[in-house]
Amino acid sequence: MIDHEDLDRVAAEALVHAGVAAVVNAAPSISGRYPNLGPKILEEAGIALVDRVGPLVLQKVREGDPVRLEGDRLFTGDRLIAVGIRQDRASILRDMESAREAVDERFEGFARNTLEYMREERDLLFGGAGLPELRHSLAGRHVLVVVRGYGYREDLAALRSYIRDAKPVLMGVDGGADALLEAGYPPDVVIGDMDSISDRALELIRRPRRIQTDVVLHAYPDGRAPGRARLEHLGIPHVEVRSAGTSEDVAFLLAHERRAELIVAVGTHGNLREFLDKGRTGMSSTFLVRLRVGEILMDAKGVARLYPRRARPRDVVLLVGAVLAAFGLMLAASPALRLYLVQTLDGLVEWVRSIA
Repeated sequence: MIDHEDLDRVAAEALVHAGVAAVVNAAPSISGRYPNLGPKILEEAGIALVDRVGPLVLQKVREGDPVRLEGDRLFTGDRLIAVGIRQDRASILRDMESAREAVDERFEGFARNTLEYMREERDLLFGGAGLPELRHSLAGRHVLVVVRGYGYREDLAALRSYIRDAKPVLMGVDGGADALLEAGYPPDVVIGDMDSISDRALELIRRPRRIQTDVVLHAYPDGRAPGRARLEHLGIPHVEVRSAGTSEDVAFLLAHERRAELIVAVGTHGNLREFLDKGRTGMSSTFLVRLRVGEILMDAKGVARLYPRRARPRDVVLLVGAVLAAFGLMLAASPALRLYLVQTLDGLVEWVRSIA
């Protein structure tokens, strides 16, 4: 059960990955502002979707309570607790088609927000004002910025050779830190408002390392930071940066202003439809920031295509050495094999002499 107006693609893919059987949404999954992709993804995965049941349902049901969905009705035991709108393929496509008529207005608002962000944050955007210093040096290095967004698992899997050889600075944006840890990589830098990063990730980050993880708390322009109390409660040292944009924006600007050689983006927003699909005015800043750092920014999929997947000389030497070591052990353990090898070599020598 969720309360998520305009269910976006990332949220829907997370629900599919979690293996849910049905989704009951207190809000409209497609409000009509934009033809967002989430409901269509749920329908294609065979997950039932019931919309507009109202926010009170989240108070009526506690975590772990058994519930039953029948058509557009939600029950706990024999008690009816909510009625909504059961969505199917036809209704989803109809709502998406109606929402497409609002694209022009949505795009105009997106453009206005972009200009407003440029006026408010020009010092940060063009001069790096307010960006904190880090223990990790980014100058002249590759920086891998990981957001737990579209296709991040596939991107990280495709970049294993690149990460192994290039050894980029690993920067997790909020839940991107969890994504890095799940893939087996401890993050060097974690940045965000700390709303979607897990307690487990923060506990792992707090553990002593040779060079500790830099934690950058993203605060609002007025200084409010909901995640500050969480970090202070866990005793995690951190620095702060204020910005009206998203944490993803701050990560890109931080890498750019600290003279990174290349920024590789994992799970971030790659096109206008993805920007609009998020349904937030703050996404206009992401569009502008990409223009600012574009000369050193590359999407993970592009790096995976360009990066050579050839075997390294060290790996070849180790493989040959392992084969020779195994063969040596076989000779040491088998007198018959040693005798056969000696006889074969003697025969080869006699054959060479005969033709000389």
